[in-house]
Amino acid sequence: MGKILNSGYGAIFGSYWVIYAVVSSFASVFMLAKGYTNSQIGITLAAANVLAVVMQPLIADFVDRSKRLDVMGTTGIMTVCMMVFTVGMFTFKGGSLGLCVVFVLLIAFHTVLQPLFNSLAFRLEDAGVAINFGIARSVGSLAYSIFVAVFGTIVEHLGINVMPVASELACLMLIASLLFTAHYFKKGKAQSQKGREAVYGKSHEEDAKASEEVENINLIQFIKRNRMFFVMNLGVLGLFFSNAVLNNYMAQICTGVGGTTEDMGRILGVMAFLEIPAMVFFKQLRNKFSCQLLLKAAAIGFTVKIAICWLANSVVMLYIGQLFQPVSFALFLPGMVYFSDEMMSRGEAVKGQALFTTMITITTIFATLFGGMILDASGPKMLTFISTLATAAGALIIIFAIDRVKSNKNA
Repeated sequence: MGKILNSGYGAIFGSYWVIYAVVSSFASVFMLAKGYTNSQIGITLAAANVLAVVMQPLIADFVDRSKRLDVMGTTGIMTVCMMVFTVGMFTFKGGSLGLCVVFVLLIAFHTVLQPLFNSLAFRLEDAGVAINFGIARSVGSLAYSIFVAVFGTIVEHLGINVMPVASELACLMLIASLLFTAHYFKKGKAQSQKGREAVYGKSHEEDAKASEEVENINLIQFIKRNRMFFVMNLGVLGLFFSNAVLNNYMAQICTGVGGTTEDMGRILGVMAFLEIPAMVFFKQLRNKFSCQLLLKAAAIGFTVKIAICWLANSVVMLYIGQLFQPVSFALFLPGMVYFSDEMMSRGEAVKGQALFTTMITITTIFATLFGGMILDASGPKMLTFISTLATAAGALIIIFAIDRVKSNKNA
């Protein structure tokens, strides 16, 4: 049962990141080909993330409190909605408001899924199975790296009309993964519950459920109880500015040093592939080093990576910058997932993930909105320079605040 649930969880991440590749990483490629300017692309991407910021805490709170729909049911419905939105990529003309709305909805819904999938690891453990988040997330990186490396070449030769087809297929893969995982989760949880009842009696199970319900708190209470964790997440605003720039405007950055869409796909592929070792062995790293130390190292790694991209004068230099991916994003993402779980009580679990992802979404709003404007006004060099300053500022805040975060695990 353990191998099956871990495989299902990995398949969910694999499908999720393939969708991300199409609707986010290649969004600029699609919209530039459809006649939009960088500023218009930036406004569209920013609007998508504004909607995601509004949706994330509401959806997280709904999942925490709902007795009818669990995480997998909610994400399944949202994925079906994404399939409906993708049809608009076939039907709306380039330069139209309708096509912009399609991207706003696709990216917003996709962004909201991330904290839900992050927290799903701890829900799956209710079935009595230890879920390895690092390995599962590395499956997502592997799927993304292979896909973007190949997809960049496909788009370069066949054109952008292959994008909506790829998006629909990836959504179908995600739905299949969710159904598979949900089936074995229910089966495993039923077996686990019978085992607990045999040892403790039914009243113990009911008391546990009641205790879990009491622990659920609203978002305002969460921030009050976790003030320094909130300050630390303000640092995420600066740190992930460069991450948003590289993910959304790599096509323009590559072009600025003489590259192509094919180069963009390969660079993103290398970036994602290099994440895999750190994520696979993150549990071993966490056994030797604290989450605090790993997150500090990652904050420095983010800064070095974007600084190299700013100084780059060739495609080769952009590749060199990605060598810092294993000690930046690859450490920070699982580090924050485990750090949040270590510090938060059970009723705060989804909200802790949602706050982190909301901060990433907020900085993506600024990075995409102003990034497009900066590209039109001053080009990619200025954009990567500003990104370096923002990332360095965020790193300093995280390094200052992280050791001051207090645990509410047993509060």
